[in-house]
Amino acid sequence: MNTKYEEKDKQLFFEITEEIDHHTTEKIRRKMDNEIQRYMPKRIIFDFNKVTFMDSAGIGMLIGRYKMMKMLGGTSEIINVKPSIKKIFEMCGLLKIIPIRNNAKNIS
Repeated sequence: MNTKYEEKDKQLFFEITEEIDHHTTEKIRRKMDNEIQRYMPKRIIFDFNKVTFMDSAGIGMLIGRYKMMKMLGGTSEIINVKPSIKKIFEMCGLLKIIPIRNNAKNIS
């Protein structure tokens, strides 16, 4: 996973570069939590450009980071979602709390 912080807008980007399942969520969660505590952003953006698979553990991980940001007074967004992953988000109701932003900005 790659991260990028934009100090001007206090945005923290998480580019997830692997499948999100019960084997990988703990490592991803720890990294995200450390970066959120390090930068205290106003917005976190999950970049799903390279994610081809996600299970319920990934949904739980996203909801947990959403709740953390809400407690800190911040927001969460998702960008670059493939249609198969978007369908999972729609089916579980995740998009009711974390929006997908269309005009995506990749991490460089």
